[in-house]
Amino acid sequence: MAAIMALAPIVFLLLGLSALFSAAETALTGASRARMHQLEREGDRGAKRVNELLADRETMIGAVLLGNNMINILASALATQVLTRAIPGAWGVAAATGLMTVLVLVFAEVLPKTLAILRSDDVARFLSGPTLIVVRVFGPIIYTIQYVVRRTLGLFGVKLGMEMDVLAAHEEIRGAVEYHHSGGLVETDDRWMLGGVLDLAEMDVSEVMVHRKEIVLIDADQTPREILGEALESTHSRLPLYRGEPENIVGVLHAKDLLQAIADADGRIEAVDMNAIVREPWFIPETTSLKDQLAAFLKRRTHFALVVDEYGALQGLVTLEDILEEIVGEIEDEHDVAVAGVRAAEDGSVSVDGSVTIRDLNRAMNWDLPDDEAVTVAGLLIHEARRIPEAAQTFSFHRHRFTVLERKVNRITKLQIWPATPRDES
Repeated sequence: MAAIMALAPIVFLLLGLSALFSAAETALTGASRARMHQLEREGDRGAKRVNELLADRETMIGAVLLGNNMINILASALATQVLTRAIPGAWGVAAATGLMTVLVLVFAEVLPKTLAILRSDDVARFLSGPTLIVVRVFGPIIYTIQYVVRRTLGLFGVKLGMEMDVLAAHEEIRGAVEYHHSGGLVETDDRWMLGGVLDLAEMDVSEVMVHRKEIVLIDADQTPREILGEALESTHSRLPLYRGEPENIVGVLHAKDLLQAIADADGRIEAVDMNAIVREPWFIPETTSLKDQLAAFLKRRTHFALVVDEYGALQGLVTLEDILEEIVGEIEDEHDVAVAGVRAAEDGSVSVDGSVTIRDLNRAMNWDLPDDEAVTVAGLLIHEARRIPEAAQTFSFHRHRFTVLERKVNRITKLQIWPATPRDES
């Protein structure tokens, strides 16, 4: 009986240490990396230690598991030794096994881990100091264990890098946004804006540019008065000038520069030297990512660029506003011409111009049509149909039904879209 009374406090002390290890493992793996970095910038020492531990997560988890297992095994061995003295034979071993299973499961696993899940950030900061000491003590042993594990997995063709991340940072952020949106914590507009920022690196300027067929061009060989008249008819402040043929762009005219030149000439339009105010055109490849182009716009302090293909042929133009619209949605001012590209009908269908981009349609209707293989709605239909459909043809894909309303030559100009029924999908 004296031995039981002497060893019981030691067993409970070991169970308490095991609970701390369990709580540390759960809290450190579940702590918010973003919040820890923010707290570290604010001078929080606990957050700094957490970030240091998470920088080598594999070593941290290995050290915590090693310490936890050692303590649990030691506690179980001591309990078995004590109970076999009180209950000789196999019954003593069985009693020790049952008792320690309950104690370890309840007080050293479930209870501390539940607390750590509920308050991950706070528990992680509180236990980061002792955990860091454990990692430094058991570090050499853990490196040896990692080496054995990697070589063993390598025999089965599993290759692991020393710093392998399961999810890329962008995908982790995107997943968090989608999760909180589904829970109602992130509004739809905010979801699109956050997703738009993440998509900038994955999209090329060719996906958002104004196509060359829709560019307003001005003939540079015209008189200043004629150029002024066309500039006033346009809704744009920057206009490309061509000479000879439309693809031969020789400069870009800014409406502000033109008005300043007219003012300097005391209103004598014919006295304006157009060559002196026309700016040099900036050509960029169509494969430039939106993220890189946004940085280039900010660096050059200009908002207008002409897009060319690998042969130097003009494909379109892109502006800073085009890129910003991928984040915040359509930006309209008092001079924009309202073009109803998306029109909802009372029967639940939507009439869509073929030139409407898939991203704009998704934003307007809160749909999720894929934009990996096509930029416009007409392009998506042609991609899925594997041909240019005729008018009145209907197709069902991506949980929607598409009917071609108008086709001009080889262009799909108008479609009607319905959410597909189960019969359509089959």
